[in-house]
Amino acid sequence: MSRLRQPTLLVRLLVQGAVWACALSMVAPFAWMVVTSLKGDAEATRAPTLGTLLPATAQWGNYLRAFREAELGQFYVNSIVVAAVTTVLAVAHNALAGYAFAKLRFRGKRVLFGVVLATMMLPLTVSFVFGYLICQWFGYINNFQALIVPFLASGFGVFYMRQVIAAIPESLLEAGRLDGMGDFEAFWTIVVPMAWPGITALAIFSFTNSWNAFFWPLIVVDSPRYKTLPLAIADLSAGLYVQSWPVQMAAATILVLPLIVLFFFAQRYLVRGVALAGMKEA
Repeated sequence: MSRLRQPTLLVRLLVQGAVWACALSMVAPFAWMVVTSLKGDAEATRAPTLGTLLPATAQWGNYLRAFREAELGQFYVNSIVVAAVTTVLAVAHNALAGYAFAKLRFRGKRVLFGVVLATMMLPLTVSFVFGYLICQWFGYINNFQALIVPFLASGFGVFYMRQVIAAIPESLLEAGRLDGMGDFEAFWTIVVPMAWPGITALAIFSFTNSWNAFFWPLIVVDSPRYKTLPLAIADLSAGLYVQSWPVQMAAATILVLPLIVLFFFAQRYLVRGVALAGMKEA
């Protein structure tokens, strides 16, 4: 078998340059946001030059102003509660449904799974119309239930967990059934430990989507008591609480920081989970 041609030095340099250019284009807006959050009001509105990119003196008080003047503390707690509860319940529901579609046999399985996949083809805004009507019927408008219940399961979550669990060898489940395990016991004892990277990846996806959700909370929540952090940031950007670019950028940094920390500590599980979902069924 002939050897593959190694790329020339010029090709490697071009590829690495393209990768670095893409990385910098994604990091630059975040870096600008953090740097602006540490500037004073007059310094932030000044035309940027090479010598004024960094703040003359870091104004860490902008973060305290964001919490104090915009009352971000309550909104932060609301976002944590909604995202955490949604993540736990969504992962449980999606994993159980994925297990049923991957390993159980029942009538109408293919048709029902096709319906689940069809929901992924609908525009998100279309589902919001039906979601709002259902929440209104159950009396979930303007409370935490409206932010949590509609996201307890999703077409993507069920499909993703089905792919992850389908990669688990059937022989292990058959051995568990021979030992007298029921379906739920086999799921908890065999499937969950082996599918843990995929479950962790789905938890990251669910937490990120819930944490960043803006349009749906904007529709179903009016009271400041139940508003989440993205809504508070939008009100802050509109000048409802304070008109200050550095304070607004400080609030935006506060919004993004938990996701960066989460990805930093869980990135290996995310990569393994995505790779596991792409494996073929044994």
